[in-house]
Amino acid sequence: MAPSTEVLDGGWGWAIVVASFMAQLLAYGSPQSVGVLYPEWLHAFQEGKGMTAWVGSLVAGVGLIASPVCSACVDNFGARPVTIFSGVMVAGGLMLSAFAPNVQFLIFSYGIVVGLGCGLVYAATLTITCQYFDKRRGLALGIVTTGTSVGAFIYASAQNELIVLYGLDGCLLIIGAVALNLMACAGFMRPLNMPGYYLKQKAALERNTEEQLFEKPPLDELKITTGSKSTTPEKTLTVKELLITIDAKDLAVQTEKKKGSFLNGLAIMKVIKKKQQAYSKYMQSMYEILQDQAMVAFCIAVFLFSLGAFPPVLFIEDVAQSEGLIEEVSVIPLVSIGAIATCVGKLVLGMLVDIRWINGIYLYAFTMFAGGLALLLIPITKSYLGLQILSVVLGFFSGNWSLTSYITTKIVGLDRLTQAHGILMFFGGFGIMLGPPVVGWFFDWTQSYDLAFYFSGGCVELGAVILFLLNLPCWNRKHSENDRPDVHYTSNCDKVASVA
Repeated sequence: MAPSTEVLDGGWGWAIVVASFMAQLLAYGSPQSVGVLYPEWLHAFQEGKGMTAWVGSLVAGVGLIASPVCSACVDNFGARPVTIFSGVMVAGGLMLSAFAPNVQFLIFSYGIVVGLGCGLVYAATLTITCQYFDKRRGLALGIVTTGTSVGAFIYASAQNELIVLYGLDGCLLIIGAVALNLMACAGFMRPLNMPGYYLKQKAALERNTEEQLFEKPPLDELKITTGSKSTTPEKTLTVKELLITIDAKDLAVQTEKKKGSFLNGLAIMKVIKKKQQAYSKYMQSMYEILQDQAMVAFCIAVFLFSLGAFPPVLFIEDVAQSEGLIEEVSVIPLVSIGAIATCVGKLVLGMLVDIRWINGIYLYAFTMFAGGLALLLIPITKSYLGLQILSVVLGFFSGNWSLTSYITTKIVGLDRLTQAHGILMFFGGFGIMLGPPVVGWFFDWTQSYDLAFYFSGGCVELGAVILFLLNLPCWNRKHSENDRPDVHYTSNCDKVASVA
């Protein structure tokens, strides 16, 4: 069921934007300001910085690594049920963390449970927003994604006050209870398109109750197109739609009258063969994406940037305290300062990349270079004001996450955005997961953050150089825009929704 053009770009869509903004604020507020909780966990459990850092790295990385699974859940069940379930996961994980007896339990309750819940929220909110907006999709997504930064800004200060008033355990219980409001946000997410799960169930029920009322085209007539509009009467489906149709056909086969075990076995083998063909084409498409030199360079750059730029979010408060620059966390923590700078950076960089003469890839490489310089200056900064300035600079250029979907679309086209962005987020999540433990291990080894931040800054600068050099015009990449005449930038929401 395609959404009508009258529904797009307004009306109830703005209620969706507000609900999605609040959902991301509630889900990501605590994980994005985990640097405030990190010193408290160090003091409470007396574990090494490397081991304790796994809590913050997993809560940020698990959701990104599992983004293909989260997107599949949204495609099959819809944004509203997924958001409700994610509310249970986020709130339950936070409340469970209040009773953690050790860091290993925190790694599970806070790192994995809350991390997966955040990944589900991210997938659901971006998918439902893309369905309601077409021409204003960029603006709507920009507003929704700033919810994470605003949440980090608010929660960093709020968690400080709650820890003073009620202790660490009371703080986690209260923010866990607040996270239950995710279910209220889900109530506004009225679906425009019926999810695949309901379509399959409806098809199976109608086949059982009425004779061939809901007919499907033969599987042999299905074919995968590359985004071009077909003028023939043949049914053309994308990879995701092909897999859903095959699943529906599988249900139909199960409900047919039995004609003997031999015939049933042949039917099952035929369904399995069709599924294997669809998945093989999907994997072939992913292989072709990774043949693009620009895409490989971008994946490496995102991995190195995530590896180096995320640790300050977790360690910056501990850096200030361990260097004796401040006795205790200030009223406006460094995490809050960086979060609000990231929010501004997302909006400013998003507007800059729309300027025709600005190359998105080179802009991303510049943000990496500037962020890497800020990381290299952290060890030689001997004042709290200096750390505040570096937090602003690093936070602003960390807003380049808003450019990832734009650059990915420019490299591979909108037709392959679903698979390409999933690959990219896997690399980013893997870097985020490894970064904080590596920095923590450097501290445990040297009893200083200096070498750790030199390592982080070096990784980010290396990524900037690789991204810049491998995208120079002299390479004459095979998959340039002129070599892809079959890619058309359509308004297919299901493809753009893969940003999650």
